[in-house]
Amino acid sequence: MNRPKICISTLACIAILSNTCGHAQTDPENPTALEDPVPDEIQLGDIEVNLVEFVRAPESEDDSAPFGTNDAYARIQYLKSPPDESGRLFFNDTRGILYVTDEEGSEPTVYLDLRDMEVDFYPDVFPHESGFMSFAFHHEFAVEDSPGYGKFYTAFTADPESGTADFIEETNSAQESVIYEWTAVDPTALEFFGSRREVLRVGQFRPNHNIGNIDFNPFSLVETDENDDSDGGDGATITEDDGTGDDEATETRHEDWGMLFISFGDGGGSHDPRDHGQNVGTPLGAILRIDPLIDDLETEESYQIPADNPEIEGAIPELWAFGLRHPQHFSWDTDGRMFILDIGQDQVEEVNLGSVGANYGWRQRKGTFATAHGIETEDGLGGVYEVDLEAEENDFVYPVAQYDHDEGFAIGSGFVYRGESVPELVGKYVFTELVRGRVLYIETEPEPTTDGDEESDPDETDDVDDVLIPGEPTTIYELQLLFNGEEGTMSDVAGMSNTYLQHSPHLRRVDLRVSVDRHGEMYLLSKGDGWIRKIEQVPEEEPEPPQ
Repeated sequence: MNRPKICISTLACIAILSNTCGHAQTDPENPTALEDPVPDEIQLGDIEVNLVEFVRAPESEDDSAPFGTNDAYARIQYLKSPPDESGRLFFNDTRGILYVTDEEGSEPTVYLDLRDMEVDFYPDVFPHESGFMSFAFHHEFAVEDSPGYGKFYTAFTADPESGTADFIEETNSAQESVIYEWTAVDPTALEFFGSRREVLRVGQFRPNHNIGNIDFNPFSLVETDENDDSDGGDGATITEDDGTGDDEATETRHEDWGMLFISFGDGGGSHDPRDHGQNVGTPLGAILRIDPLIDDLETEESYQIPADNPEIEGAIPELWAFGLRHPQHFSWDTDGRMFILDIGQDQVEEVNLGSVGANYGWRQRKGTFATAHGIETEDGLGGVYEVDLEAEENDFVYPVAQYDHDEGFAIGSGFVYRGESVPELVGKYVFTELVRGRVLYIETEPEPTTDGDEESDPDETDDVDDVLIPGEPTTIYELQLLFNGEEGTMSDVAGMSNTYLQHSPHLRRVDLRVSVDRHGEMYLLSKGDGWIRKIEQVPEEEPEPPQ
């Protein structure tokens, strides 16, 4: 198999070795845990948006105890568009249901209910990161006569006694993370009917930090002009023929075409007790990349290994990146950059750039800081310590943005905004803080320069790689939110009773995530009240009539 070899030491060049933390150096013989790792406060940005109620999920429930439910109206997680022109929108409730609505916000209906499908769906460990965690449509979902026609994938937790895990079967006790492939007879239907098969099963020894997001890179098929001499990137080139002998268009398939990316937490338990983050021989604490399609249903293999996956000594062949604690979400921008969010332990939340073969440092690092596992100290676990990045001998890839827990708790999901409703937001990476429901953003592009009366294209003046640099965390801003034109906060509008004691004194929890549709328009999903709200431009105030 021709896979590129990754020499881990070469990855250090990705992490810019400079110390921007703003702390005085501590005695290396007696390091002191930082009281405030990221002293800068998140500032309210200049961008104001209006949140409009788009559609509300049906109320759902589970059998967990009151402490476990946190009073969530509906455990809605992600909203996604299928790769077709139907205008449908799908969203999942982690209690086991996949709903379908449309771009008009029509009343949602059940497309697939895992609780009724005899797949040993196992929601009994709520409120931990369990249940129906994510779903993804194959690139060829709507392409008739293609291998991926009608195929989509679900990631959920299953009963630990329901099957034999492909990985970590020997310590499997809490649940299993499972991916199923579903083949719809009619991909245009509003209710699933078809077949299914199991793709991957991973044992979980704790009820949290299990499977997170699954997705295909939506920008891995690029249309190019027939007269364009550029190569359009790596991958196969496909030319559409209209029967006249003249080529209609050329499409270039990026190397990620048809590849399913999968995020896994470190398996749970505080501070990664089994050091899965740095163990490349396990799928936990990592991003995997597979080709889920198989040519022969009779084969023992349930998926294929991409030939261009990184070759890391001792690693499972599915591994694409590692050293992560709880990467619940990742996404791509139109320029190919991948963003990976990693939920922190007690101190720091991360925004990372995806890089093949990268080691993001957990459990030795969190943010641009060392943990007690990564530094010689007699302290107990929980604190973080300053690192002299210029003297680093490790090959860790550091975040491009980070915040600590006096600003918020778990980081949620994020996308670069490419819609048209809010021009000021274009090119900003927008992400959520789960608990308090803060909506944050960072710049991802150079600021355009003005030459006379003409404003330059930032892509023509500066390199986007100079904007987000691993190891040099950029400034985070908070979006100003209006709710149907009225000021408010997500906590006040959509919060539910917060029974997680470690989030004190915040008595309300929003559980907020962001998603986008095929047009790049952005939506906020809140478990607290089950509403999906669309981000729109703030309406202009109507002038007062003359007296």
